[in-house]
Amino acid sequence: MPIYEYRRPDGTTFEIQQSFSDEPLKVDPDTGVPVERVLHAPAVHFKGKGFYNTDYGTRRRNRETAAAAKDKDSSASDTSSSSATAKDKGKKDSSPPKADSKAVAGKS
Repeated sequence: MPIYEYRRPDGTTFEIQQSFSDEPLKVDPDTGVPVERVLHAPAVHFKGKGFYNTDYGTRRRNRETAAAAKDKDSSASDTSSSSATAKDKGKKDSSPPKADSKAVAGKS
């Protein structure tokens, strides 16, 4: 027989073992206050051809995707700043190279 969970108006809960054919309780058998049955989503895991483990969300996967998005955003900003630096370097490198006095002195 399954165990059902019921909630009282003050938010407290209790469990009771009932048959499938029994009607849901309307009042708490101990106190007489009205109650409602609490339903929970069943755990379902599809197995077989066409279903993949990645079809099911997990907290860990959510953290991983959030971290990947954060890394992607930070690398995009790094790329834009490094490209600006490369442009500045390109301007400096376009001027003719200056002769090094030590290098010139060593050759003669």
